[in-house]
Amino acid sequence: MVTPAPDVLVLGEILVELTALEPLRDGAALRLGFSGDALNAAAAAAAAGAHTCLLARVPDDELGDELVARVAALGVDTSRLIRTRGQHGLYLQHADPSGQREFVYVRRGSAGSGLAAADVPAELAARAGVVLSSGVACAISTTTFEAVRAAARAARCFVYDPNWRPRLIDVETAGGHLRALAPHARLVTPAWPSEAAALLGTPVTEPAAACAAFRALGATAVALTRGGDGVLLDDAGEVTTVAAYPAERIVDQTGAGDVLAGTVAARLALGDDLPDAVRLGAAAASLSLRGHGGTGYLPDLAESRRLVTQTCTVEVSG
Repeated sequence: MVTPAPDVLVLGEILVELTALEPLRDGAALRLGFSGDALNAAAAAAAAGAHTCLLARVPDDELGDELVARVAALGVDTSRLIRTRGQHGLYLQHADPSGQREFVYVRRGSAGSGLAAADVPAELAARAGVVLSSGVACAISTTTFEAVRAAARAARCFVYDPNWRPRLIDVETAGGHLRALAPHARLVTPAWPSEAAALLGTPVTEPAAACAAFRALGATAVALTRGGDGVLLDDAGEVTTVAAYPAERIVDQTGAGDVLAGTVAARLALGDDLPDAVRLGAAAASLSLRGHGGTGYLPDLAESRRLVTQTCTVEVSG
């Protein structure tokens, strides 16, 4: 019996999230949750209407049971989670309204970092509408990078979020991962300006030039995220500027880029054209800022669509 293919298949590691509402110091109160870029993106894809499956290794213990229950509660298919022996990966952070803070990671040697190419069924990746992964997954171990590369090679539509984290990986290795994966990518979603310049390894002063440089690596399209300046989308040379959607309230920017990538992947898998998918992704990312942590607030598709419709945006096409 052939099981239905997911609209979106996400690869990565699910993390235990310990969040404080104050700076991390002795005596700080921490809230336990589950997050990580893979879970954030998968949950956003599910909220955007896609049947979303998450492929990850999860420790086979009581905390792992709670983690799986949380993934399911977010509407994500847990059938491809691999329960295994090992320790959880985790990160600590406090609310980050500015979006400038690095996390404190405790994940070296985690069960999740053991994901390998042998864990990726080629037929599953080939049948999925979109395969989505990130530079974080590639950074945590050589085997997870090989798993992502195997999925990208098999995918009919691959979306890659470079998501460079200097505390996880040096820029030269991250750039190498990008160069290996870009030729398989329908879309890459780097951030402007610092991430884009660092990963390209060349001085770029204009967003349009950065998009062209990413496409020169082999990616069909680039959605360059620019914070308050919105998203510059370059799809095979056709350029669209998607203006930023104003956030009514900013509590925490953790996971906003993951929400954008997950929403875009979902809408591509469900047949939207790329500019419309990016508009919805940008709107969902803006709405997500009102919640604590990576999955603290995930708008559904109707809410994201209302923001796109209600917000007056100026777009330039060429």
